[in-house]
Amino acid sequence: MSEAKAILIAAASGRALAAAARLSGYRPRVVDFFDDDDTRALASATASIADPAQGFTDDDLISRLRELARGETPIGLVYGSGFEDRPEILAALAKEFLVFGNNAPNVARAKDPRELAALCRELDIPHPEIRFDLPGDPEHWLIKRQGGGGGIHIRPADAPLEAGDYYQRRVPGAPVSVLLLADGHSAQILGTSSQWTAESPNLPYRFGGAVRPALGANAQLAAMSEAGQKIVVALGLVGLNSVDFLAEANGFHLLEVNPRPGATLDIFMDRDGALFDAHLAACRGHLPRQPLVFTKAAATAIAYAPRELPSMPRLAWPDWCKDRQRPGTFLRAGDPVCTLSAEADTAAAARARVGERLALFDDYLLREAQKECAA
Repeated sequence: MSEAKAILIAAASGRALAAAARLSGYRPRVVDFFDDDDTRALASATASIADPAQGFTDDDLISRLRELARGETPIGLVYGSGFEDRPEILAALAKEFLVFGNNAPNVARAKDPRELAALCRELDIPHPEIRFDLPGDPEHWLIKRQGGGGGIHIRPADAPLEAGDYYQRRVPGAPVSVLLLADGHSAQILGTSSQWTAESPNLPYRFGGAVRPALGANAQLAAMSEAGQKIVVALGLVGLNSVDFLAEANGFHLLEVNPRPGATLDIFMDRDGALFDAHLAACRGHLPRQPLVFTKAAATAIAYAPRELPSMPRLAWPDWCKDRQRPGTFLRAGDPVCTLSAEADTAAAARARVGERLALFDDYLLREAQKECAA
């Protein structure tokens, strides 16, 4: 690893990108919100931002990245989640580093609800109605936050909008995401995935997990993949991007575009580093001559703290757990504890396996937490 080229990574959680970079032979140097043990094991150096509750700020982030780059010659910077509601930071980063990813104007356009709705109309892609004044039938609407992620920003339309919010009409369907690789002019479809929620009383749309390939009718998945391809090309996006849909028997609606590597990166992670290399090459304008192929089905799920944990217990972590919270950390009820993974021959089997592992882990976490409280 000492002879590998260094690369900077900035993301709300940098572990998955660090793992992908390592598979490609790079030495990742990571700034994220958590600085967990998994990321430390994968990276040659790490740092966490000053205030995760506030999110990224340009001065703090650039300062930490400069420190990580000291004495190195990083080939550039790859970013993940955490910037969709603040693309101006991407513009600041581009003045300091070679950024592998979408530029600030394209991210802003992709995450602007008005721009996306207009583009969907132009391309004849179904998209839920949006509005910015209080609807007369609020029970049929949701409030969303521009640039929000993970489902935690979505809430019932029972209040006036706050800055950055908008109303979106409720539409039926199951969540499906399409992962694409783009070069600014064209896009290759890498695959589809189905998502599910981990509902809590105050967060009914919180992200629960995903499985690849998506569960559903092939013709409908093909239609959503084509729609995702059209929207990514129309936006001029580069690198890894995903497009989220709600699908039902009679059709689908495009919900949003995620203009960066996202939550499904783990289930598309290959073992030879081709995915990360393809992201870097696509950001330079080069798509693979042969589309990447993914074989076995894979699933991932988030384990959330079932109650407040004053001190995260020391666990004997299974190897199918990642993003492991550090011992002694204070966790509120609903905070993420780790990410679980599973593989199988079919999507249904992978989904079932990761569900079984989640139940086992939740029981184990509570037992160990009770032991620690009793000690």
